[in-house]
Amino acid sequence: MIQRKTAKLFELAAELGVAVGGNDKSESVLMRNYGMDLGLAYQLIDDALDYSHSVKETGKTIGNDIAEGKTTLPMIHALRQGSAAEVKLLRSAISEGSTQHLASIIEIIESTGAIEYTAQAAKRYAQKACSALTQILPSPYRTALHDLAGFVVERSY
Repeated sequence: MIQRKTAKLFELAAELGVAVGGNDKSESVLMRNYGMDLGLAYQLIDDALDYSHSVKETGKTIGNDIAEGKTTLPMIHALRQGSAAEVKLLRSAISEGSTQHLASIIEIIESTGAIEYTAQAAKRYAQKACSALTQILPSPYRTALHDLAGFVVERSY
C-alpha cells in the first residue's frame, strides 16, 4: 500500500526533476529508484510516529491509523510477535477501527519492538536511496538529496 501511495509520489517527483533538467535516461532511472526508496522510508517513519509521538510533536493523533483500520508495519510486526491475547486485541482494534484500548495497543507495539523494527526498515530504504545517488556526479544537489534521506529517518514529526 505505501508503495502505491507515498512512495509513488516521491518517485514521480524525483524523476520529474531529471526530466525538467533534461538529463539522460540512466539518471532518470536512478532518481526514480531514489524517490521510491525515499518515499518508503518516509512513510515507514510516519507509521512508526503514529504510535510513538504526541499530536504536539507530529500534528497527528496517536492511533489514527488504527481508527482508520490501517495495518501498517508496526502493527504487522506486533501481530507477528505478540501473544495470542495481544494479537486478538490488535485484530479486534483494526477490524473495528477502535482506539478504545489505545494504551494497551501502544504498550503491545512498544513491547514487541515494532517501533524499532519499523525504524530499521526505514533506515534500510534510506540507505538504498542513497546508494542510487552514488552513480550521479557529485554536486550540491546530490548532497542535499543525501541529507534529505538522513532527515527522513531521523525526524520526529
